[in-house]
Amino acid sequence: MRRAHTVEQVRAAEADLMARLPEGTLMQRAATGLAVAISNFLGRTYGARVVLLIGSGDNGGDALYAGVRLARRGAQVTAVLLSSKAHEAGLDGLLTAGGRIGSTDDIPDADVVVDGIVGIGGRPGLRPDALAAVKLADEYGVPIVAVDTPSGVDVDTGETPEPHVRAALTVTFGTHKICHFIDPAASACGPVHLVDIGLDLPPAAVAALQPADIRALYPVPTGESDKYSRGVLGLIAGSTQYPGAAVIATSGALSGPLGMVRYVGPDEVARAVLAVHPEVVVGEGRVQAWAVGSGLNKDIIDRELFDRVTQQQDLPVVVDAGAIDVLDTDRAGRVLITPHAGELSLMLGVPREEIEARRLHYARYAAEEHQVIVLLKGSTTVIAPADGSTAFVNTNGTPWLATAGSGDVLAGLCGALAAAGLDETDAGAVAAYLHAAAATLASASGPITALAVAAALPEATRQILQG
Repeated sequence: MRRAHTVEQVRAAEADLMARLPEGTLMQRAATGLAVAISNFLGRTYGARVVLLIGSGDNGGDALYAGVRLARRGAQVTAVLLSSKAHEAGLDGLLTAGGRIGSTDDIPDADVVVDGIVGIGGRPGLRPDALAAVKLADEYGVPIVAVDTPSGVDVDTGETPEPHVRAALTVTFGTHKICHFIDPAASACGPVHLVDIGLDLPPAAVAALQPADIRALYPVPTGESDKYSRGVLGLIAGSTQYPGAAVIATSGALSGPLGMVRYVGPDEVARAVLAVHPEVVVGEGRVQAWAVGSGLNKDIIDRELFDRVTQQQDLPVVVDAGAIDVLDTDRAGRVLITPHAGELSLMLGVPREEIEARRLHYARYAAEEHQVIVLLKGSTTVIAPADGSTAFVNTNGTPWLATAGSGDVLAGLCGALAAAGLDETDAGAVAAYLHAAAATLASASGPITALAVAAALPEATRQILQG
């Protein structure tokens, strides 16, 4: 599992470690990892032209000491000082190693620019001189390697309200930071390389599942399993206007680990489902979870049935699409909602663009305010639990998932995992990962449809479970 901690958590862990180590040890560890990462990024060190943008924080010190190591291995290293409070010992070390102090005029000829402008404690935005230097690198196509985080982003939220660095690579220390996982800042990081510097950290604020975590969580049937013990999902989806939503959601559910799907809905929609999936059982009965809402809206949903299902306290319920708009969150039980930004906008009365700009904030706010688990779909899907504990982020998505019906597949898969025994937060996190993995697999040949994603789920799951 990849974990991301807050600035406060990182600062406390660093202070604890520095109290037990000789002075400067932590910075030297970081600088060594940074220098190696820059060399690997360039593919060489000797003769490489490296420009360091140096601010007043510890990140500037990390960059300067990394410059010392690169200069000793034959790189031409130039420091551009953007603060009168640059790390003194680091600058002296760079000059002793053969580096020099230069200006932004050196940027156009550089092979790489190293962003040591502000550290993790910096506020969003860049000062004019720093912004001018970054724009010059962009203008001349010089890649930027960010130290810890791209300068100018909001480290603890992933928000980017002001101009900021867009890095080709980010090298971070001790742990990931929240901005590495959450868009829009995550898109500004490029690939993120983590350097272990020995921090002892508390539980993370944000985490991203990896294949090993999926293997540990996925409900694999045993020799003693039957269709009921594997899980039965009740599915209320589709309408005469959108019958395909029921077919697609069912396809997503049947591509998960459950034993059976019970479809509840209009007869003509049930016939459409059975035409594709004859193994589905039509009508109510014993279930271990419900998935409700794909292809429905407040004008056509059966409110009596919907209220009866969502107000059960003992069964997990996945609520998707238009059904989110009619959910009585004051009385909801174990509910996982799966909105995109537009649907969460309607729920909270907040403009969609505001949701997109502050994804983690609004996912957490909705979860805690309404006491539901929120799976906010998007370029980086956020799964926020109602109790404010660790939020999960899915970072393995593909833009090909932006296709009609893909959310119906995800809702069905969430329901299948919940019916098979995962708690609602884990069901959302695992489903988001597998959904994205299936889309990546299906899109190997180009554009995809929602049913192609559902069809790829078994193979994507098999590949992950077999390691």
